[in-house]
Amino acid sequence: MRQLPETDRDAIRLAQDPNFPRWLEQITATGGCAHPVHLSGSTTTLDGTTGEILHHYDTCTEPGERLLVRCRNRRATVCPACSRLHAGDTFHLVRAGLLGGKNVPETVRQRPRLFVTLTAPSFGPVHRSGDACRPRRDGGTCEHGRSLGCGAVHAPDAPVIGQPLCADCYDYTTHVLWHAHASKLWDRFVIDVRRRLASSVGLVQSQFAAHARLSFARVAEYQKRAAVHVHTVVRLDGPAGPDDEPPAWATAELLIDAVHASARRVLVHTPYSLAVGELALRWGAQVDARPLHANSDGPDDDAVAAYVAKYVTKGASETGAGVDHPVTTWEGIESAPVSEHVRTLMRACWRLGGLPEYAPLRLREWTHTLGYRGHILTKSRAYSTTYAALRAERAHHMGHADTPDIVTERHWRYVGSGHTPGAALIAAGVAEDIATNREITREEIHRTAVGL
Repeated sequence: MRQLPETDRDAIRLAQDPNFPRWLEQITATGGCAHPVHLSGSTTTLDGTTGEILHHYDTCTEPGERLLVRCRNRRATVCPACSRLHAGDTFHLVRAGLLGGKNVPETVRQRPRLFVTLTAPSFGPVHRSGDACRPRRDGGTCEHGRSLGCGAVHAPDAPVIGQPLCADCYDYTTHVLWHAHASKLWDRFVIDVRRRLASSVGLVQSQFAAHARLSFARVAEYQKRAAVHVHTVVRLDGPAGPDDEPPAWATAELLIDAVHASARRVLVHTPYSLAVGELALRWGAQVDARPLHANSDGPDDDAVAAYVAKYVTKGASETGAGVDHPVTTWEGIESAPVSEHVRTLMRACWRLGGLPEYAPLRLREWTHTLGYRGHILTKSRAYSTTYAALRAERAHHMGHADTPDIVTERHWRYVGSGHTPGAALIAAGVAEDIATNREITREEIHRTAVGL
C-alpha cells in the first residue's frame, strides 16, 4: 500500500468503507460532479392541515454526516459533468425561443428570426490560418523593425494564430477598454436596432414598443486573438411578446438592414484619461446576419441552439483567452499559464485598473477575463424560458418539487466542497460512464430514427 500513489491509496480506503455504497449513490446523483458542495442539515415534510410529519431526512445517517450536491459550474475545464447539464439547459432555452416549447408557442418559428454575429474591431494585425497569413508584395517593416506581412500558411491549431505580428504596435489599451465597454456597446446596439426599425416604417421611435418587441439570446465567445465577439439569435414579436403576432411590416429583410446599420453606427466613449485620452469604441467591420427560415432554407435551428450551448460551457482558459479564476496580484499574472499576448492584455488590465478614472470598470477584478465583465449568456425577458424554470421542471420530474398543502421545513448549512484525491478519481469515472451511456443512447435513438 505504501508504494501506491496517494490517489490509489485514498480510492482503496473509500472502497473499503462500509458506507461506500451510499457514498457512491451520492456521487452518481451529482452526475460525477468534480467539485460538489457538502451540506449538513435536515428537511422535514409536514401535512399543512394536520401538522403530521410525512417525511424526514437528516444527514446524520449519511457518510460523513453530509450530503453532496452539484457545484453547477458552467465551465467544462472546472466540472465537465455540471457543464454538460448547463449546456443542455442552454440548448433548450435557446431552442424554445426558435421553435417553441417550454411555455413558448410554436408560432415563433414563423416570426422574423436572425442569427447574428458581431465582432470586435481590429487592434492590430495578427496571424491567421487558412491561405497565406498576411502576404505583402512590397514587404516592409513597422517602426519597431518587424515585418508587416507574413507569407506562411498556418495550421488552424498553430500556436501563432491570433498572436500580433508586432506586439509593440498592437493596441492593448484599446483592446482592454473595448472589452470593458462591450456590454454597454451591446445595449446601445439593441436600442438602436429598435429605433431604426421604427424609423424605417414611419413610426415615432418611442412608440415602437406599442407595435413590436425585439427578443434575443446572445453568447459571448473569445476569438483566437483573445477578443470577444457575440453570437445572437434575434426574433421580432408583437408587442406582447411570443404570444403576439408581429405587425405585417416586420420582415427578416427589414431586421437585417437594421442590424447592419446599427452595427456600423453605435459607439461608446470611454471616460477621459490623461494617460489614454477619450476613445470612441465601435463594433468591428465584420457583421453577419443570416435569416432563420421555418422551411429549413438556412441555418438549422437545432444546430444554432447547439452552437450557442457549446460556447456557454467554455471557460477563458479553454479558449486560450485568460484564466478561469480571478487574479489578485501582479505575480499571479506573471505565473498564469497563458500566451505572452494574453499576459500582456492582463498586464494592461492591471495597469489601467489602477487609474482612478477607470475605477468603475473594475478592470483589476476582471483581469482574468481580459477586462470583459459581461455574462457569457444573456437574453431578453420575453425570448423564452429561464434557467430557473428549467431547473424547477427537472426537480419536479425527479420528484423534488413542493406540493400544495404540504409544508417543508429546511435547515441546511455549508460544511465544505470538493473531493479527496481518491474520491475525485472515482467521481471522474462515474461522470465518464454517464457521458458514455448518454452517447450510446443518442446513437441508438438516431439509428432507430433512420431505420438502421
